[in-house]
Amino acid sequence: MAVVTTKATAITNRDASPRELSNSRISKAQLFEAVGTVESVSGDSIGSIYLMGSIPSNARVSQVLLSCDGGNTTGIADIGLYDTTENGAAVVDADLFASAQALTSALVNSDVTHESAVFGIEDVEKPLWEALGLTEDPKKDYDVALTLTAASDAADTVSLKFKYVL
Repeated sequence: MAVVTTKATAITNRDASPRELSNSRISKAQLFEAVGTVESVSGDSIGSIYLMGSIPSNARVSQVLLSCDGGNTTGIADIGLYDTTENGAAVVDADLFASAQALTSALVNSDVTHESAVFGIEDVEKPLWEALGLTEDPKKDYDVALTLTAASDAADTVSLKFKYVL
């Protein structure tokens, strides 16, 4: 075993000679937040999509927080990205953040950012387009959405708060 000093990107850049500037997404970034709330109802079936808000493709995702009343006894959802309506509304990655997330218990700001492990710890410094495996920034917005993987059997308030930097 060895004692090591390992540096994150921002520290490596700071200590370089000559010093390198770090992208503002990883050092001294301005935090943005979007929030959306929907009311699910009994009978919302598998495949129902709750569009919660938009995020730019060049954003670095900091946190995705889920809240719900827990009124469902069967509701389960994936949390991920879709193209906006303007861009065709196609699924980009339905479970990028969370997979089979139960909506059956009351949650308040439950962190689901890495629940599915699709958006992994190795992606925390990357802009969204890069975390999605794209070769260049498409320069567009994506919709953050919940997609039901088990039907809703009762009314439930569902809120999603996502934080990101540009």
